[in-house]
Amino acid sequence: MITSVNNDRVKQVVNYIEKSKARREDDVFVIEGMKMLREAPVLQVREVYVTTRFLDKASEEDKEILWRYGAEEVSDEVMKKMAATQTPQGVIAVISQYHYTMEEVLEGYNQDDEGAKPLILVLENIQDPGNVGTMLRSGEGAGVTGIILSKGSADIYNPKVIRSTMGSIFRMPFIYVESVPEVLKTLKDNGIHTYAAHLKGEKNYDEFDYTQPTAFLIGNEGNGLTKETADAADTYILIPMKGEVESMNAATSSAILTFEASRQRRGK
Repeated sequence: MITSVNNDRVKQVVNYIEKSKARREDDVFVIEGMKMLREAPVLQVREVYVTTRFLDKASEEDKEILWRYGAEEVSDEVMKKMAATQTPQGVIAVISQYHYTMEEVLEGYNQDDEGAKPLILVLENIQDPGNVGTMLRSGEGAGVTGIILSKGSADIYNPKVIRSTMGSIFRMPFIYVESVPEVLKTLKDNGIHTYAAHLKGEKNYDEFDYTQPTAFLIGNEGNGLTKETADAADTYILIPMKGEVESMNAATSSAILTFEASRQRRGK
């Protein structure tokens, strides 16, 4: 049982939570809570830590999972030191990072519906971790087959992103790219029509057909899409708004567009 907050393994987990560089170097990220651990692919799990307090109340099923991974018991003080949350759930795990290819993102790798036509989210400079995580979660619910992020977007392995995904991080293929405009050329070459959520859109988003291979472009929370990226899209689309609202939250825009595509596809 680990009882010292100065233990080297404890310090390493803290490092993973606090520093993206440490996560990249060791090719890992950190999850918290038993729910997330249950959803994690077995081969991705590297280390697991659990408090005695959690074990005392855990179900036999949860205990079996924890022992399968050789979970290390830690004190409440150590768990609080390691956790990124104010009220730790009593379980922390170190997980191997994912490395998807563009082909897997475009083909919908790991999707239940193998015949699903591509429904891609292209995120440019989305910097709020909560937004990125929410987009993964709502994207999975809407049937998004893959997510493409610009290098200027938040680190998908940031603990805040991971919490916001509620497990979708394990199932949603994603990839970071240097140039979004260049990626749009790749999408077009693969027969995927690109739609830019933009205030200059002349038609509302629900006036288009998304039953064919589709990609939605969502821009930075404050500045929207860069001009170069917006100009490279096939079509501008508008989310109409009433009142004095000038722009929509990025994650909300993403959900509106992808669930409209989902609605249309259910009807076909």
